[in-house]
Amino acid sequence: MKKFDVCIIGGAGHIGLPLGILISSKNKRVVLYDKNIEVINKINKGIMPFLEIGATKLLLKNKKKIFATGDIKYVQSAKVVIVCIGTPVTTNLKPNLKFFFQLFKELKSYIKKDQTIIIRSSIYPGTCEKIFNILGKGFKNISYCPERVVQGKSIEELPKLPQIVSGYSKKSILVSKNLFKLICKKIIITSVLEAELVKLFSNAWRYINFSVSNEFLMICENLNINFSKLRKTMIDGYERNRDIPLAGFAAGPCLFKDTVQLSAFLKNNFTLGKAATSINENLPNFLLKKLKEKYRLKLKYKTVGILGLAFKAEIDDDRDSLSIKLIEILKRNKIKLVISDEYIKHPQGVTKEKLTKLADIIIIATPHKAYKKMKFPKNKEVIDTWGLIER
Repeated sequence: MKKFDVCIIGGAGHIGLPLGILISSKNKRVVLYDKNIEVINKINKGIMPFLEIGATKLLLKNKKKIFATGDIKYVQSAKVVIVCIGTPVTTNLKPNLKFFFQLFKELKSYIKKDQTIIIRSSIYPGTCEKIFNILGKGFKNISYCPERVVQGKSIEELPKLPQIVSGYSKKSILVSKNLFKLICKKIIITSVLEAELVKLFSNAWRYINFSVSNEFLMICENLNINFSKLRKTMIDGYERNRDIPLAGFAAGPCLFKDTVQLSAFLKNNFTLGKAATSINENLPNFLLKKLKEKYRLKLKYKTVGILGLAFKAEIDDDRDSLSIKLIEILKRNKIKLVISDEYIKHPQGVTKEKLTKLADIIIIATPHKAYKKMKFPKNKEVIDTWGLIER
């Protein structure tokens, strides 16, 4: 078995793969361990399995230093093991770390005491302590170094952003620090608990901000006021309001999930987090309610077009997307649908041009740049919570 400098578990994913590509570009040999064989095969051919700015060129350039595999035994071959697997939440809004902990129980048979494990996944406070107990007191080289990049821009952002580094031993901190120094501009050392909180607080902060704008949007809709236009007025020449975000479907595998994880850790005593989750997750229901109020029985004769399936603009990922939730709600209400996305292929998907022709009501669910250039017929109702277009 070949020797590697770094093994990334979950290495074919949105966090692990860009990290592996960047590390390999610094003349390090990287093995990517993942269970998705289809994606593994693509990576080994130099093909990016998802959208990531700047990644394709860098992957091809460093192809000889990266190897993707579905064989867990390769964990033994690297000095440093980085864990980047997902940590989902249940439908009851509870962290589901069953498979996360199971991974470490499995790793126990392969890792060696001289290796260093760096955890990069989103986890609630105290998780690292549980991992420490799973691996046993004989293994102390555990580090927590959370990622804080915007999905799709990891290659661009990692070299610019400070990297939080924490660990249970001097060696784990030193090894992590030296590794991330290769690709990051600045290293900040904290305690493990502080690092866990930095990650969750950062995403919860953004999620709460979106919820403020979404509640403002709902208030405005009930008063027949255009929130997007009102927001521009609030900001115009008044710097204190400059940071008010656009309203829209705030979701995805980071903001929503990390807010829920923090709330669960605090035993549901996270008042702002609970309120933000309620507001953001209920925006699809609110939009349907407004449509029912406006069209009443006539709604069943209308076709609703959903523009955008991704959880945010310019990516091909629909995990935890509120667009998907809206589609499910409309289907349950037996409303005719037509669907389109610029980057995600859907079995019932059509082009944005065809959607415009077929739909009576068009909802811009994801603010892809391509939609900003579209011209919508005046006889079509366009619901644009993002303020993407001017009509």
